[in-house]
Amino acid sequence: MAQTALEARFDYMTKTPVRRLICILSVPTIISMMVTNLYNMADTFFVGRISTQATAAVGVVLSLMNIIQAIGFFCGHGSANYVSRKLGAGELKEAEEMTSTGFALAFLLGCAIMTAGLVELTRLSIALGATDTIITDTQDYMRIILIGTPFMTSQLVINNQLRFQGSAFYAMVGLVSGAVLNIFLDPLFIFTFGLGVSGAALATILSQIVSFFVLFYGSTKGANIRIRWRNIRLNAHYLLQIVNGGSPSLARNALISFSSILLNRTAGAIAGDAAIAGMSVVNRVMMFANSALIGFGQGYQPVCSYNYGAKLHGRVKEGYKFCVAYGTLFLIGLAIMSAFLSEEIVRFFRDDPAVIAIGSVALRWQMFSMPLNATIVLSNMMLQSIGKGVRATITASARSGIFFIPAILILSRMYGLLGVEIAQPVADVLAFVLVIPLTLSVWREMNDESHFFNS
Repeated sequence: MAQTALEARFDYMTKTPVRRLICILSVPTIISMMVTNLYNMADTFFVGRISTQATAAVGVVLSLMNIIQAIGFFCGHGSANYVSRKLGAGELKEAEEMTSTGFALAFLLGCAIMTAGLVELTRLSIALGATDTIITDTQDYMRIILIGTPFMTSQLVINNQLRFQGSAFYAMVGLVSGAVLNIFLDPLFIFTFGLGVSGAALATILSQIVSFFVLFYGSTKGANIRIRWRNIRLNAHYLLQIVNGGSPSLARNALISFSSILLNRTAGAIAGDAAIAGMSVVNRVMMFANSALIGFGQGYQPVCSYNYGAKLHGRVKEGYKFCVAYGTLFLIGLAIMSAFLSEEIVRFFRDDPAVIAIGSVALRWQMFSMPLNATIVLSNMMLQSIGKGVRATITASARSGIFFIPAILILSRMYGLLGVEIAQPVADVLAFVLVIPLTLSVWREMNDESHFFNS
């Protein structure tokens, strides 16, 4: 890799005005996130044309997909944060070794999940919350998803490594290519070929494989660090760095998965398949609604980690304030619109009166707390990007674990179905209260470090 290319990238990441740089890097990541969540919603939409049971089955398998994504983001964020900081500090060799190590670890873990899941398919389906009426659809969908697991985990690593090197465009092309393909393949496999829920799973996995190869090709272009087998170092140093940088992502996504399982089991026990389907639709809608915010934050992450590595803490804080302010305004507007259109939004996915009744109420409640997500998400991204692993893990766990799990257990017993519907917004408010002091503590540390380096 030419040294001049690395120097040019360093100047670009550390000297371009922060707001402009974040906007440039955010455009492709916002597109990537929204299109990716759009094709996740495509499964729900097209499967919703089959039956309520099929919709519920996809919602159950979503918990497994969250686990797979948790592993991918664990390796991806864990390696990419480290790579970006090392590039900011001018330490190329360690950046190259971590790039290949993170990829290899994700592929191996993906193979392990695939093997274990296929061997224990029935037990896994039941554990995730499948009822007797949806277990067949759940297994048909899950079996195909498991086969593609190594590609799913690995492509998430490449995507994040590209983003944290400042190559958001290549990351966008890789994700969008698979997303667009999935949207076309869903109706073809489900209806034209008559494959039902198996067709939806097949469309998803083929799209993920295409994304994998496009992203791998993008990693060989420009100033991007190449993935090379000779650079793989599965030793204690690199594995501990991945754990430090990736634990927040692992905790967040694993808890999202566990919370989804708990939500499915609790909702199903109270109101049956319609409740599982309704909450599944709401979860998909919320993922899509937050996708623009997450994409905006992903544009901030490489700016944050790169400049933190270069000891430019003022740029780190400036970017954070910019993202939180505009993210909050965006979510306020989205929440107002969604609150008025909640029934129409749920009906779009499943025109079942019981599903609409449950889903629309849950969606309205979630709109009240949605604007708080800007502070929660951006604070977590900043803490993770600068290597504050413990505090980042706490903030990552707050919304979907520390507060959500007690909320749904307690509120469902107190208020029944309404308790299920309000559990997430209650958890959001509590997570917001927790995040503020943790973020301020890191700001004080950066102020102290800035005085040290400037003295």
